[in-house]
Amino acid sequence: MSGARAVNERRKWARLPLAIPVFVRGRDGKGKEFLEFATALNVSAGGMLVAIRRGLPATAQIQLEIPSAPVAALASLPSSSRTLRAKALRTTPAEGYYLVGLKFARPLLLPTAPTARRRKIAATV
Repeated sequence: MSGARAVNERRKWARLPLAIPVFVRGRDGKGKEFLEFATALNVSAGGMLVAIRRGLPATAQIQLEIPSAPVAALASLPSSSRTLRAKALRTTPAEGYYLVGLKFARPLLLPTAPTARRRKIAATV
């Protein structure tokens, strides 16, 4: 990573370029509820970039549902889907879709704090 890019980077978590199907639930600009199938293009612990067919108003509150494979449901895992709350930060039109930058209401991970170095205590004999 170049030095100039590192200085300008404000993200707390690295983005992973994963294509993940998601359902987006929320309210449009008129207050009407919607449910739409979308694709997450990249994901981090703090948010994701989603390609969706509708534009979302700035600061729209939405719910994301990430479906998992049916095998997970059969394996007695906690849930066959995961629901996350998020807020739209930006929307960019792109060839029939909108790219929506989302910030999760609660990060998927806790930010890592620098660990304090432990000093070895010498015993006196």
